[in-house]
Amino acid sequence: MADAGDVYVSWRWADDALARGVAVLPRDEVREVLRTLADAVPDPARPGDLRRVMTEGALVDPATESAMAQALSRVLLPYGLAVQLYELSQRGVRPHLRIQPSPRLAQVPWEIIAPDPAIRLLDIADVSLLAPVSVVHSPERISRSWTETRDLPVVAVLDPRVPGFRADSELGSVLGRPHPESAVAVHFSGYGARLVPRVTDPVELFRRADTDRDWLSEILRRGASRLVYVGHVTCAAPESGQSEHAELHLSCTAGTRGFAAANRTHRPLSAKDLLLGTHSLDPSPVPGRDLWPMPSRVALIACESGGDLRFTEALGLTTAALAAGAELVTATRWPLPTDHAFHTLTPTTTYPLQAAICAVDTAHDSSTPIPTLLAWQRARLAAWRTTPAPANSPLLWAAFATVTD
Repeated sequence: MADAGDVYVSWRWADDALARGVAVLPRDEVREVLRTLADAVPDPARPGDLRRVMTEGALVDPATESAMAQALSRVLLPYGLAVQLYELSQRGVRPHLRIQPSPRLAQVPWEIIAPDPAIRLLDIADVSLLAPVSVVHSPERISRSWTETRDLPVVAVLDPRVPGFRADSELGSVLGRPHPESAVAVHFSGYGARLVPRVTDPVELFRRADTDRDWLSEILRRGASRLVYVGHVTCAAPESGQSEHAELHLSCTAGTRGFAAANRTHRPLSAKDLLLGTHSLDPSPVPGRDLWPMPSRVALIACESGGDLRFTEALGLTTAALAAGAELVTATRWPLPTDHAFHTLTPTTTYPLQAAICAVDTAHDSSTPIPTLLAWQRARLAAWRTTPAPANSPLLWAAFATVTD
């Protein structure tokens, strides 16, 4: 897809199994439906916006969400492609759609768009996003194969303690007080000796103060099959054009060298760090891909961790992970509500975010990560259809997108 006033779309099928196609999506219709979507997801620039979105937003109201999903499909899914998908579904064929959205369409939850009131795209197709061509075909990129590395350790950075920020502050705890019987503790403790850091008590996996960029570099350079990060990400606004300023918040102190500005006693690890390493910082610089060689599969479970796709030049955290060797990255399209937010603003007593973390990690540990994650999302859609409570709404589970090389 390409933005040029209108949105220009082309598609082709592997091995030319079906006819290729092109389409033009009218600018005004695209603008209107994207305005509706933007109003339905949290905007970190609007104070208190999460409360509005979780209590009266389009994604937490069944009728409004269904109408928006149909409008997204009507405007953004070309008619010719929709016909081909329908014909395949009638034959029992489930294709894999690999979408390369334009920056304007980067937040679209393609999985839940509705070609028919009773059908969502994830009902009839597997869906993933394509990485920018400039990243995939970079001559310096070395992609790490899952089949060759799947038995290496799983590196988990779970709700790291950010220096200078209390647990209840803006960069505080995402998961709340650790408990050995919580869903995420039970899930990750099941890896046993495969898991890094190695702990005797699963509670020790969370709120660690030693998971800084130096620790991460050392662990990744030893070799890993996967990296899962659960915590905070902050991004620049798309209109800034500075996607490389996306920041991953580890346990790094302000005295740590890096390209990001210090925030109190903390210096974030930016996408610029991951891309450039110590370029311009050392007389003999080390590339980012050598300092933080990414494993085959990376999960960035944090607010708008996939936000770099909203930029004309995508140089954010998702892109940096792919450039450093990942084959597949699962990230989020918009800010995620925490379990604390669900408990405070809605009547639920469940833990939707913890369930999502376990689902993404389970998918990444399988031989079929995209279909496995889509199966979980279909299960969440089924729950939303039968029990349309905020905890089951697409506000959380439709935020996840998987980008592949």
